[in-house]
Order: sequence, then C-alpha cells, then structure tokens
Amino acid sequence: MKNSNSISALRVPETISFPAEEEKILTYWQKIDAFQNCQKQSKGKPGFLTEALFNSLKKASKHIFLGFLFTMAHHSPTGLPHYGHILAGTIKDVVTRYAHQQGYHVERRFGWDCHGLPVEFEIDKTLGITGPQDVQRLGIDKYNAECRKIVTRYSKEWEVIMGRMGRWIDFKNDYKTLYPWFMESVWWIFKQLYLKGLVYQGNKVMPFSTACNTPLSNFESGQNYKDVIDPRRYRQSTHQRRP
Repeated sequence: MKNSNSISALRVPETISFPAEEEKILTYWQKIDAFQNCQKQSKGKPGFLTEALFNSLKKASKHIFLGFLFTMAHHSPTGLPHYGHILAGTIKDVVTRYAHQQGYHVERRFGWDCHGLPVEFEIDKTLGITGPQDVQRLGIDKYNAECRKIVTRYSKEWEVIMGRMGRWIDFKNDYKTLYPWFMESVWWIFKQLYLKGLVYQGNKVMPFSTACNTPLSNFESGQNYKDVIDPRRYRQSTHQRRP
C-alpha cells in the first residue's frame, strides 16, 4: 500500500491557473532553448517539401498543397498582431510541429511584408505627403529609405506575443519582402506557373485610390476608407475583345 504522503504528492490541485502554468512551460522552453535544439536535432533530415511530399500533396489537393507551401506568411510591419494573426499562426505552428515530429527538417522563419500601401501610408502621415508630386520632390531614394526605417518598428512586440502563444518561429533569421532575392524568387515562381499554363487573365472590380492612382486590396481600402469628391472625369467606351 502507498502511504498518504505519496498519494497527496500525486494529487492535482483543485484550483489551477492555466495562464501561470503556460508561463512556466514557456520559461522552461527558453531555459533549454527548446526550439533551436529541435532545429539542430533535425538538421540533415529531409526538408519539409521534399519531392515525395510535393507530389503527394499535389495529388491530394491543390488547395492543401498551396497552404502547406506558403505556411510561413509575412506580416505587415505597421501594426500589432490581432486575432486573425493569432488564429492563423496557431494553425501554422501545429502543421510545422507535426512535420518535425514526422522526421522532417522544417525551416520556420518569421517574415515581414514590406510591400503595398500600409508602409507608405505611415510615411505619408509622418512627412505630410499628399501625392506623387511630394514624393518626387523628396526623392524616391529618400522616400524608400524612410519606409525601410519602420519595417522593424513593432518587431519586439510581435516576438513577445508570438512567444506568449507558444509558437516556435525564428525571429533572428527572419526575412523581409524588400530583399531582392525574395522578389526574384516570387517572379521565378510566377514564371513557372505561367509556363505550366496555370496563369489566366481575368477581370475583377477593385477598390481604387485616387491619391495613389493604384488599385487597393480589401485590407488597404479598409484602413482609411472615405467618400471623396474626385475632380477627374472618366469616359466610358465599348471595347470588343479579340477572339
């Protein structure tokens, strides 16, 4: 028979603070450098997207394949994480951890989305820029330099929040979409899709910025959407598509 002392030692407390227990686990992970040690242990093993896995995912579902391929999406550097980031980040963490457990070496690098209007919008507010003519007066090189300065503005906050939710991802070896090698790789992928006949031309109604003279994504149009009076005139004409 076990004595009462050994039984009481095995009892789970009647009240438990789950946030406090989570923080204990996170502290332990940091102490043993769990993520980096896992990466060292799997180094030399097959990469996550080996040819066999590539073909099996492609056969299973094109949509699933694309989701696996772009599992480490980049994030906008102009804002803090919200519910959508946390939800999607949790799913991506589960997928990559599972792949690691299956014997693959999984590179998990955090990414920053430096393209699009969010970065430019922040700089325009800071410098009082109201249109392309102001950018020309400042100089494209100086304008781009100002944009680059804010890419890591919230990097510490992102690292803290991603760490608190238990996600294993490399911030020290991150990537930014402004890197030429990243842009060249995107164009290379697009070319491969085009050569395989997977690119088509279509028409889509898009939000449009009269100030920037460019179409907007749904996210961009929601940042500062307002009805304005545009002095320009547009003429509608019929266009017959060639067969």
